[in-house]
Amino acid sequence: MRIAFDYQTFCLQSYGGISRYFVRLAKELIEAKQDVGIFAPLHRNHYVRFLSNGVVHGFGLNRYPPKSTRLILPINRLLAKPAIQKWRPHVVHETYYSRHSSAPESCSTVITVYDMIHELFSDQFSSHDKTSILKRMAVDRADHVICISENTRRDLLNLFNVSENKLSVVHLGFDLFDSNSMPAEEIQVPTKPYLLYVGNRGGYKNFLGFLCAVASSRRLKSDFDIIAFGGGGFTGYEADFLSQLRFNADQVRQISGDDTLLKYLYIHAQAFVFPSLYEGFGIPPLEAMAHQCPVISSKTSSMPEVIGDAGEFFDPRSIEDMAFAIERVVYSPSRTQELIERGKRRLALFSWKRCAEQTLNIYRRLDVRL
Repeated sequence: MRIAFDYQTFCLQSYGGISRYFVRLAKELIEAKQDVGIFAPLHRNHYVRFLSNGVVHGFGLNRYPPKSTRLILPINRLLAKPAIQKWRPHVVHETYYSRHSSAPESCSTVITVYDMIHELFSDQFSSHDKTSILKRMAVDRADHVICISENTRRDLLNLFNVSENKLSVVHLGFDLFDSNSMPAEEIQVPTKPYLLYVGNRGGYKNFLGFLCAVASSRRLKSDFDIIAFGGGGFTGYEADFLSQLRFNADQVRQISGDDTLLKYLYIHAQAFVFPSLYEGFGIPPLEAMAHQCPVISSKTSSMPEVIGDAGEFFDPRSIEDMAFAIERVVYSPSRTQELIERGKRRLALFSWKRCAEQTLNIYRRLDVRL
């Protein structure tokens, strides 16, 4: 079967979750003896370099000139569409949301929807952000829509007028970090037990709520540091917020680095805390499980679906409930070990092979020529 992925995510992302998803999907489909083509004439994505020769139809750049993405996207569409048509795929999987499709008129199309954050938290995005409009257009024209969680499927049904028969749920796969270890002298070892937070911190991610929960507990505030990995340095507002909560100097630290450092932080953390108000799927809890770090998570949106029985849950809008949940884990060695053991079993449910098999079944159902 000939399966084409369009240019979008490979032009929008040098690195990132969506482009990683499509590259991992392409690898597994190729392993399953399918013919996969990525049509990205002028792309900047680094993950595609790990695909075999002939898969990527296009030329890779290390980076685009400043402020040129808006110009390069339509150039890619104009170049990709005739190339895809000449290749004659059975299905085109659009890799993000656009106003126009690159698929030939007679070809089946698929789109993946990751979350409905732009619709549910519209106040946290610029009025110039057109993601929701473009998403609706892509969903409307697609022959089938893949949702990465049951929660995303329900939200899509509630917010867009989509036929239920047009939707399928396919969970993402999960990759272990590589086995390389950073030399000990290059890691600043935390001298105090710490709680780990990973990723962006703004708005619905609820990082400030997490800080309030720790600050509200005399024991937690006395016994633990907080490390926020990624997401950029603390803003002035965040620094002021920390000062108002009277954390000690350097008790709450932001650290950036690669997967090797993140792996180390998961392994040595007392617990990983995931306070987000909404996630379409949520990879960090699985990363924590893979490194035997107990997961303490909000119980909203997709989190219970992904984490299952391998986490301690709390209401993310309740500071008290969040603090109690953290205390129930970090002060109980037996609960900590129970969550670690459950996490090991939970990981088995999320593989890229399974994701690719389920996605291929959708492609085959759409293509009546097979």
